[in-house]
Amino acid sequence: MSKVTVVGAGNVGSNAARRVAESNLADEVVMIDIVEGLPQGLALDINHSAPVVGFETRVRGTNDYADTAGSEVVVITAGRPRTPGMSRMDLLDVNSEIVGGVTQQIAEHSPDAVLIVVSNPLDEMTYLASVVSGFPKERVIGMAGVLDSARLRFFIAEKLNVDPTSVEAMTLGSHGEQMVALPRHATVGGKPLPELVSEEDLQQLFERTRGAGGEIVGHLKKGSAFYAPAASSAAMVTAILADDAGEVLPMSAWTTGQYGISDVYLGVPGRLGKGGVQEIVELELNADEIAQLTEAAEAIRAKCQELDARRS
Repeated sequence: MSKVTVVGAGNVGSNAARRVAESNLADEVVMIDIVEGLPQGLALDINHSAPVVGFETRVRGTNDYADTAGSEVVVITAGRPRTPGMSRMDLLDVNSEIVGGVTQQIAEHSPDAVLIVVSNPLDEMTYLASVVSGFPKERVIGMAGVLDSARLRFFIAEKLNVDPTSVEAMTLGSHGEQMVALPRHATVGGKPLPELVSEEDLQQLFERTRGAGGEIVGHLKKGSAFYAPAASSAAMVTAILADDAGEVLPMSAWTTGQYGISDVYLGVPGRLGKGGVQEIVELELNADEIAQLTEAAEAIRAKCQELDARRS
């Protein structure tokens, strides 16, 4: 019996649990939160939609980590969301306490799970989950690249007035200001993106993508994005559970020499399947792209070292 746990019953967590349930790839989705009654009520509501949507997965809400035992995949969404004027990095202290505590509980009850970290700051929280859990690095990954790439694809489609599904584009690097866009690898209906828009338009598209989360926070005033992050998290769960398909997705993964970078979590393309990251895929990057990726890696490394110092 396959079980997926989603930690955190907020907007991201509850929507991720719903999407995973609707995929029908897990027998059970457990949604856990510290707030009594919240995950139970949301789980019941999702279950009521099963006859309408047509899925068999059972969703269970709980406040007890014992109910998460034996999970194959765990999605960690717990943590404080951004508010207007707040950067992802501003959440480092408060969310490190939350993610660290959650990871200890998950590691105890589901020692063979694959962890997908969604909490911000993403790359640093993924590193923290890896350290606290002690899991093999391939079983601890961060969800950012799928989301950032989706945002970029939508903005390109909006600019060119085309179907978003006709756009192929990928972002690497960090989840934030040091996101690395790859215009040479982007296409629209099979045509190279640089042939369809000007260099100025390209830069505007990339800047809007880097700031997309903040743009949403600015509109909402309270809280942050959740529909697209939930869908992106569910896509990663699907790639892990779906018959070992080995789908390539951008993600925060532990590097071991790829792109000349080692020993840091970084947004790179990875092949996902049973057991997590099966391999990191190396695209053909030019010197400038490699330099941007290396700069992003070193910025993440510095923050992780700062996190280690605070924990010691």
